[in-house]
Amino acid sequence: MEFFLTSMLNGTSYGLLLFMLSSGLTIIFSMMGVLNFAHASFYMIGAYFAYQISAYIGFWPALVIAPLLVAGIGMAVERYGLRTVHKYGHVAELLFTFGLAYLIEETIHLIWGRSSVEYKVPPSLDMAAFTLFSTAYPLYRVFMMAVSVSMLVAIYLTLTRSRIGLVIQASLTHPDTVEALGHNVPRVFMLVFGGGSALAGLAGVIGGNAFITEPGMAAAVGPIVFVIVVVGGMGSLAGAFIASLLIGILQTFSVALDYSFIDLAAKLGMAIGPDAPLAALWKLTISQTAPVLPYLLMVLMLIFRPRGIMGTREG
Repeated sequence: MEFFLTSMLNGTSYGLLLFMLSSGLTIIFSMMGVLNFAHASFYMIGAYFAYQISAYIGFWPALVIAPLLVAGIGMAVERYGLRTVHKYGHVAELLFTFGLAYLIEETIHLIWGRSSVEYKVPPSLDMAAFTLFSTAYPLYRVFMMAVSVSMLVAIYLTLTRSRIGLVIQASLTHPDTVEALGHNVPRVFMLVFGGGSALAGLAGVIGGNAFITEPGMAAAVGPIVFVIVVVGGMGSLAGAFIASLLIGILQTFSVALDYSFIDLAAKLGMAIGPDAPLAALWKLTISQTAPVLPYLLMVLMLIFRPRGIMGTREG
């Protein structure tokens, strides 16, 4: 029971962090139709900015300043990059963001080097929140979950209850009408891209010290974010939320389970010998296959439900 509850809490906190990262990409895609390959790079920028700001004025100012700086970079990218290549179609946008991801990574190498930096959990949060059986659960994990849930509520209220949210949604479906009413639609899209980038930056601020801040962090988490967007349904925030929790919990449990298919067969009363076909495959443990499971889930989703968990059917 202790293992189950602890793993469930860890999986939920990791899943919520993934949702904070994937929500920005989902919003950008649903509003602008841009699949941003550099989105995880904004996550990395947020972590490095938070590290640098924390070194001078502390973690709490960094929690606010770093996402705002990332939002500014995101808006500049949309205004002077994506908006220019948009007229050449989606392939040009994909190539632009793909190249941007490499440019950001090399810039990180030039400024902070190729090794990890010491971005640590702040002392005020570096303690136990509560004890679960014999396990002291970290307060910072609880903080991560609280920030993620607060962000989810803020996004929902902004998009459904505020004037700017109504303008954003109207700009998606009726841009000409919104322009006629006096709103600057390109500026709205720039703000949307900046807001999505800020969410990625915020995920970097609270995730960089919980895991590790190093130049490969974008490449490590980027593919998982795209898996979440596909599994949840392209452009669906609710789907991204469900998929994030599902993949977070799936990976957390799988890395801790050291059982092989041979062990499973033995429990079912079957014996798999060393001379059995594909013997090496049966010896694999669940923890060894953990990195592959999200991608296997994505492939199965594309085969049996291409629109994703909450996606809408096209056509």
